[in-house]
Amino acid sequence: QVQLVESGGGLVQAGGSLRLSCAASGRTFSNYDLGWFRQAPGKEREFVARILWSGGVTYYADSVKGRFTISRDNAKNTLYLQMNSLKPEDTAVYYCNGGSEWGQGTQVTVSS
Repeated sequence: QVQLVESGGGLVQAGGSLRLSCAASGRTFSNYDLGWFRQAPGKEREFVARILWSGGVTYYADSVKGRFTISRDNAKNTLYLQMNSLKPEDTAVYYCNGGSEWGQGTQVTVSS
């Protein structure tokens, strides 16, 4: 079992950048594929990005491809999401996920 805690959200203007972090504790972090999801008000939670346990393979939603980068540091038990060229439609609560575990979420708000 892995416990996940997100941080790094906030308010940013369109075109700006944020880096989200997800600190993991519990069982071996490096054994898990990890991902980021987001949920905007009134919408279902959606996939954003995923990184396999080795860190060598990543997947992105089309809506963020080329703007967001997922990475992980297994030595620090931390998952990251670098978000560049942010758009108002990126506004959502962002969650990290590992196995069946979810963090509590961090709010990202992008103003136009």
